[in-house]
Parts: sequence; structure tokens; C-alpha cells
Amino acid sequence: MPAAGAMKPLMLVVEDEREPRALIRGELERRYGSDYHVTCEGSALAALAKLERRRAAAEPVALVLADQWMPDLTGEEFLARAKPLFPDAKRALLVNFGAWGDRMTADAMLRAMASGRMDYYVLKPWRRADEFFHRTITEFLHEWDRASSASPQEVSVICKRRATRSHELGELLVRNGVPHVIYDRDSTTGRRMLAEAGLEATKDPVVLLLGGGVLVNPTNAELANAYGVSTSLEGRSDFDVAVVGAGPAGLAAAVYASSEGLDTLVVERESIGGQAGSSSRIRNYLGFARGVSGAELAQRAYQQAWIFGARFLHTREVTALRPNGSRHILTLSDGSEASVAAVVLATGISYRRLRIPELEALVGTGVFYGASVSEARAHVGQDVYVVGGGNSAGQAAVHLGRYAGRVTILIRRDSLVETMSSYLIEEIEAADNIEIRPCAEVTGCTGDGALESITLRDCVSGRTETAPAAALFVLIGAEPHTSWLPAAIRRDDWGYVLTGPDLPSGSWPLDRSPLMFETSQPGVFAVGDARDGSTKRVASAVGEASVVIEQVHHLFDAASDRRGVEHSSTG
Repeated sequence: MPAAGAMKPLMLVVEDEREPRALIRGELERRYGSDYHVTCEGSALAALAKLERRRAAAEPVALVLADQWMPDLTGEEFLARAKPLFPDAKRALLVNFGAWGDRMTADAMLRAMASGRMDYYVLKPWRRADEFFHRTITEFLHEWDRASSASPQEVSVICKRRATRSHELGELLVRNGVPHVIYDRDSTTGRRMLAEAGLEATKDPVVLLLGGGVLVNPTNAELANAYGVSTSLEGRSDFDVAVVGAGPAGLAAAVYASSEGLDTLVVERESIGGQAGSSSRIRNYLGFARGVSGAELAQRAYQQAWIFGARFLHTREVTALRPNGSRHILTLSDGSEASVAAVVLATGISYRRLRIPELEALVGTGVFYGASVSEARAHVGQDVYVVGGGNSAGQAAVHLGRYAGRVTILIRRDSLVETMSSYLIEEIEAADNIEIRPCAEVTGCTGDGALESITLRDCVSGRTETAPAAALFVLIGAEPHTSWLPAAIRRDDWGYVLTGPDLPSGSWPLDRSPLMFETSQPGVFAVGDARDGSTKRVASAVGEASVVIEQVHHLFDAASDRRGVEHSSTG
């Protein structure tokens, strides 16, 4: 809903047939008219002119719906031309029920989805109060509102835009699903908000909470506390199971463990969702036909685990793990300790660093490791580069392409075929402003406090060149976050945790065989990307997590049986 006095966001419908247009208008106005301005056009060209005027006046557009078969432009063509005008607006083709049987319409829908011209399709309402129609519309509006700065948000950050700490705060809020808006401290709004808070003189980032709180350059833990999540044990120390890491594997383990009655502690050092949480759109995850952002998927899983009773510690790191009889002691970064009967390691991976000194000096001010969804809007119309050929790199490039003037994907191979899903390759090839540059690598950069250019080397000829660049997003390879583990937990040469049948001879201390996901320290398990042999997919991480909790139960049941036998023999 817009702030008082603000222009209502636009919901634009393009439908050349009178009766369907009237029905759609009625449905939208009755349900959303108090918060959105609903406009219906019979001509695609007239609708484009309206969007152009809206853009010139800097007035928000939330939703654009278009019929496919119109006399002046097809819906597919119209949405393609609407995309650069309002890249944040949700865009969809309006189709009749049963359109899948119409091959031409179905092909148009598939092309528009594959090319990124539309977010999904919407079935036209066939009666008043068609709730199937409204379910899709409200999902679109929810996604737009969470991503838009056009409405009041829970957190406002006023900061120097191209600064390392400003970037870190923005990433923390995005990846933890906190509704927020960021203003440059030198903008009109930024200066006004600083003046109202009496902080005109500060050069540090300032965080304003919707309820009136003010934080100046807060730590991650202070910011997390401010928006209402737990960062300490608060007197608790004993749990059944601890899950280290809240990426897809850790969140799934927390859901299965807590839903089955285990007293569960989850410790996450950075952001809910892990590396997957930075993905702008995951389109091949089962059950999400329209796709889902990594942050949204992670937040749903987090809320699910929380409802079942899992306890979360945010912005805290496990710094040590040691056995204590039949239990395990976890030491946390704030010095506190927790005692648990079993541990599930789901620490995930981090993108490998390029380790080029000039680049490292500009991390957060033009150089970013990961997708950095929060930075996309800062590069409207600019030239940006993505290093990497995996799905994460492809998703980042597609998202950046909504805003940047040109996106160049740099890969050392000669193509993306072996490393990226075909749906992403098709979307990249269909985008007018995304280019793939094979056999290329970054060797250096220039920039005084912010990235200005990068040096590229052709891997075949060895020739180098300098290219202007506003931003460089690096998504290459991975390194597991396992260096903190004790030597008793065996890893391979790259740091991935060995489990079950892959444990080296002589590393397992008990008479029984290790369970499938059990490490060389009995009662400590590993799942997800940090485990040796994992497939590095969200779905497989979730599957491993469901299995590991079954193994935890097996461990507890075996321990209970042993205690029963011991009690019987002593009795």
C-alpha cells in the first residue's frame, strides 16, 4: 500500500476484447482499487505510451497484464517492450483456460518465460470473485511490494551507496528477508531523514526502524536484534540436536528434526538461506512453477522450522566442537556453549576468491562475491560483468539484465553447455543485453574507491585488454566452510567432509559401522554442499537433510537400547 500522499502504483491491463477487459477491470478494481490505480487499455501501443509517461513522471508500476493476440502488438512483444521501462514490475500474459491446447499460445508463453520477458501467465477470470485469478495476482503483488521501495518498509538504511559496510548491511537485510529500503546519504530523501534523526554530521551508515529506533553503524548482531531475531542462547544450553548452518540443507534438517519432536538449535553465521539465499530466481525447484527467489524459499523454510519449535541463533558462528562423553559441546562466537546429543553440519560453501589484490581492495564497492541481489538496482544502464558458468552465475546475469545496460558473462570454457541448466542458457541467449564471452578471465582492475575497469585475458591467445566496468560479480567454484572443525573430523584434500562409507580406513573409532552421513566423529553428521560427494543442488541438499534426521533418530534409539540393557544387567 502506498504511503499517504504518494501516487498509487499502477496495475495495467491490455486486452483488446471488450467483455474480458470489463470483467478483468471489475475484478481488479473491487479487490485492489483502494491501494492501486487500475487502468485497462484496448491497444498495446496506447498502453506503451501510458507506461512511457508513467516512467517520465517516476510513478510506480506494480503489475502489467497483456493478452497475447492483439492487432497492433502481440502480448509477448508488448511485455518485451515494457520490461526496460519498469524492470521491477511483474509482467504476465493473460490467457484463457485451456490455452495449453492452443499450440501457438503455448509456444508464446514458453518463449516469453524462457527469454525473461514475463514472470508467468495469468488465467483470465471467468466469473466474479474468481479466486484462482486473485491468487496469482496477490502473489505477484506480494513479490513486487517486497522488492519495491515504493511503499514503507520495516527498515530504512541511509548510507554512502558504494561503500563496503553499506553493501554488507544491504546483503544482510535482503538475504534474511527483512523488508527494507536503502537511500544514498547525499540524496534529497537521505539528507532529510538524517536531519530528522539529528544525524546530519555522521558519515557512518544509519538504520531507522519503522517503530522509531535508530542505529548508527550497527554490527550484524545489533541489526539482527533490532529487527527481532535471537542472537544469543538466552539461558538455554542443552538441546537434542544442533544444526550448524541455515542453508537449504540446514533448514530442511531443522524442519524434519523439530517436526519430529527433537529439541533443535540452528546456528547461522551470516544469512538464512546460505549461498542459495542469494539466488534471484530458482526456476527448476519442484513445486515452484513460476520460480522462487532463494531468499523467499529460505524464509518459508525458516518460518516452517520456527513454527515446529526450532530455536535459531542468527549472526553467530560455531568456533569449536568437541565430544563430551555421549554428547557434544559447541562453542559459539560470543563465548557461550551448547551441549547437544547430535550435530548436523550443514555449513555450506563460499565462492572461491580470485585473490587479485586490486580486486580484493574493491570488494563491496564494485566487486562482489556472489549474486548480490541488493546491488542490481544500483547499476541501471551500466556495463557489468559476471564471472562463472554455473547456475548461480546464470541466475545472477539474468537478474542483473533487468537493470544493467549490458551484462557480460566471462567463462574460461568455450561454452556454458556442460555447466549450466538449459533453461538458463535459453534465457541468456534470448536476452538482448546479455553477452557470453568464452575463454576469458579477469587478471586485474582499476578504480579509486570504486571499480572503474577490469583487465581481461584471452585464455587462447594470451592477449589482454581493458574494459570499462561498473561492477564485477564473481561466482566461481566453491570452498567449504570447514576449517574450524577439529582434526578428528576427516576431510578430503579440498576441505569437504567425509562421511559413512567414504571414511578412510582406521578413522572410525567404534565397533558399529558409521551411518551414511555420519562423520569420523560419532554423533556428528554432515549434509549439503560441505559434504564430500554432494551434488550441489537445493533439492539434493533437502533430500539429504530428511535422511540425516532419520539417522539421528536411529542413533538415539540405539543409545536408548544400550542404556536399557545396561540398566537391566546392573539391576
